[in-house]
Amino acid sequence: MKVKSILTKSIAVAAFAVAGVAALGTTNHDAQAAVVKNDADVYNVYTSTKVYKNYKKPVATGQVLEANTSWKVIKTAYDKDGHKWYDLGKNQWVKVVKHHAPVVNTTSQNNAAAQTQSQTQTQTQTQSSQAVSQAPQTSYTSNATGSEAAAKAWIAGQESGGSYAARNGQYVGKYQLSASYLNGDYSAANQERAADNYVTSRYGSWTAAKSFWQANGWY
Repeated sequence: MKVKSILTKSIAVAAFAVAGVAALGTTNHDAQAAVVKNDADVYNVYTSTKVYKNYKKPVATGQVLEANTSWKVIKTAYDKDGHKWYDLGKNQWVKVVKHHAPVVNTTSQNNAAAQTQSQTQTQTQTQSSQAVSQAPQTSYTSNATGSEAAAKAWIAGQESGGSYAARNGQYVGKYQLSASYLNGDYSAANQERAADNYVTSRYGSWTAAKSFWQANGWY
């Protein structure tokens, strides 16, 4: 936890010296308000704490220290009622309240750890499933038969000479499909599948795709 300080280091040292001098001859905290020797270097704040201008006649400054913060102690003093105060610098005083350090809820921590582990396992399983789905496809049987199969073979001959390894810029394989259609899987099976899907969605049939190619030189 980072320790905060309202004063610069040089002012803090001077204040410490003043506190030490003021402590001489002062032992009765209940009899009179007095500055004494510091009994702490840091004050840990566990709940929101008001800041006051003076410990003898406390007047709130409007500043409130946030919970779970730590502050450098410049001076220590007791008011006439024997209450301890800390000066955090520039006469900004807080009334010291004894706090017990927050109890760690191990049950909540264990539940959080278990939830994190479960989420990690789920992510791993999802990634494994995605890896399987993205693995190269080893087999595929086209539904194109008869004139459809002939038109498909004709387009492949025009595009690549029937070579699955053909490349032309972003166009890949036997049917010279854009690489984006293949999703990184350039296997023969995936090329056949992607080509069937492309033609079906764009032209409806391979014979229609062939007619378009003959009229335009591409499909």
